[in-house]
Amino acid sequence: MTVPRTPGPARNSAVEFRIPHSAFRIPHSNESDRRPFPPAFTRDLLPAVAEGGADLIEVGFPFSDPIADGPVIQASYTRALGPGLKLADVFAATAAVSAQPGWKTPLVAMASYSLVFKRGPEAFIAAATAAGLGGAVVPDLPVEEAEDLSKLAADRDFKLILLVTPTTSPQRAEKVVKACGGFVYVVSVVGITGARDRLPVQLKDMLARLRTMTDLPLCVGFGVSRPEHVRELKELADGVIVGSALVKKLEAAGADRGKALAEVKGLVAELSGALR
Repeated sequence: MTVPRTPGPARNSAVEFRIPHSAFRIPHSNESDRRPFPPAFTRDLLPAVAEGGADLIEVGFPFSDPIADGPVIQASYTRALGPGLKLADVFAATAAVSAQPGWKTPLVAMASYSLVFKRGPEAFIAAATAAGLGGAVVPDLPVEEAEDLSKLAADRDFKLILLVTPTTSPQRAEKVVKACGGFVYVVSVVGITGARDRLPVQLKDMLARLRTMTDLPLCVGFGVSRPEHVRELKELADGVIVGSALVKKLEAAGADRGKALAEVKGLVAELSGALR
């Protein structure tokens, strides 16, 4: 079953693209990864995250030089790439999951533009769409260089999602949100991904400014890891994005795949429950 795609989702509705009230980022692993989660495990992990209550799942495409990721996700990418993970392996895993009977949770890629560029933007979008991905978060693509990819993605009904950070000027933020489809990824902090104790007080004002620029959902990531963070953002943002906290659960489970699935599903349910 392909990911449902409808342009221009309205805020605070029951998912269309979907609005990621709760979006969870899952790293893809390599079959030879001895840490010990191969592609077959990814195919079990994505349904567990969906069953936990995720409205959308970001699938991390491992990359050797991630500029926005903290040590937790960087380490997961290193483990996956060491034995020779290929782009086709990630596409194969998402294709298998999205083809499962009754699958409804949208999948989007979290991928460096280097991966898109090397494959070729048109070829990447075609492969991603065939693999059940409805869009891509491209964290390292400057908006000044995003026009061609934005147009191509819009023509293919594929959602390009770019990042707005606390240091993005209002003028530049307007360009970013215009290039986006699906939702706008709002970075809560200056820095890299990773769990934080608290969210910055300036985030509320940042979201208010962005509300004046776009009708797209505003979804907050970087540093969101606890139910209290989610409750704090519930009335401010349209969605929360969690990554490093889940990867830590996978790490802590070691070789026990059953424990890994249960721990990740439990955390997703806890965080998603804070939104309901």
